[in-house]
Amino acid sequence: MYNVTSLDHQYMARALQLAAHGLYTTHPNPRVGCVIVHAGSVNGEIVGEGWHVRAGEPHAEVHALVQAGAHARGATAYVTLEPCCHHGRTAPCVDALIEAGVTRVVAAMIDPNQKVAGQGLARLAAAGIVTESGVLQAQAEALNAGFMMRMRERRPYVRCKLAMSVDGRTAMASGESKWITSDVARADVQRLRASSAAILTGIGTVLADDPVLTVRMEGAARQPLRVVVDSQLRLSPQARLLDAPGSALIVTTEQDRARSARLVRENVAVSVQPARQGQVDLTALMQMLAAEHEINEVLVEAGPTLNGALLNAGLIDEVIIYMAPHLMGDAARGLFHLPGLQQMSQRIDLDIQDIRAVGRDWRITAKIVRTN
Repeated sequence: MYNVTSLDHQYMARALQLAAHGLYTTHPNPRVGCVIVHAGSVNGEIVGEGWHVRAGEPHAEVHALVQAGAHARGATAYVTLEPCCHHGRTAPCVDALIEAGVTRVVAAMIDPNQKVAGQGLARLAAAGIVTESGVLQAQAEALNAGFMMRMRERRPYVRCKLAMSVDGRTAMASGESKWITSDVARADVQRLRASSAAILTGIGTVLADDPVLTVRMEGAARQPLRVVVDSQLRLSPQARLLDAPGSALIVTTEQDRARSARLVRENVAVSVQPARQGQVDLTALMQMLAAEHEINEVLVEAGPTLNGALLNAGLIDEVIIYMAPHLMGDAARGLFHLPGLQQMSQRIDLDIQDIRAVGRDWRITAKIVRTN
């Protein structure tokens, strides 16, 4: 049995770098990288590298094995996710690794997909291949937070993007909000959109701003699904997002077929969801996005009402706040509508992960601290 060494961490770190190449393209599959290291030299030599590019195409292991060729025999494979052992759009990666003659496979984490869930490594071990797991697991899970959430919790990972002044305001009392942050910060948001499978907003934001909610980034591989929460079907058929590139989904509680028909077109659908207190049941919505659309990651770009409702429902996992260096005053609007918070003990705690300058603004990334 091998022991995990510093070299194992080094090669896995390289595999994670490769996996990140699929940040914008692998949906709904996870981002996976693989490194093949030849055992012939003292410190090992990388003979094959690969990453998963998009669903339906070869997995990371296959790309790396093709590059390694005959050098894969007797080598160690480092892969950021347990190799698959089932037939999907592609053949099982465990079969390719066994056939190539690798003698050791190191996985960053066990695949949470019930079709794999340890069975891939078990198949490899049964074939006489030494297996290890858990090397740089936290980093691997962070790269695939959405896939992990969908497999484990049956809902997407939800990020809430917010732009605010130093005094925590998102719009003037009149509703005017363009532009709080700089063009550099707005360009940074395009990368968030590109890495998300869906962008979620509320009807209030659409009526006020008529946004398009598309990725405007050079080389963008696809457009996220645009999801509008519109309980009473107030959306205008002339809304710009309905005719923008990509697909849109209008989520409502209304059964009015005539009003729905006015919105439906080639890439636009209306989904009637359960109601909770007269509004779309947001938990049911997230479950539907995971089950029916295989959405891993949702980016919320909404106003304080929907932001607050999602937060109260325990559905926001992370907030990304762009803070601009100016003051907007007492009458301006806040980030979240949270009328139930009256005591310090009711505060919602954040675990700040990162703070950095983006142009003249500051970007704060924080996770919601879950409490029982």
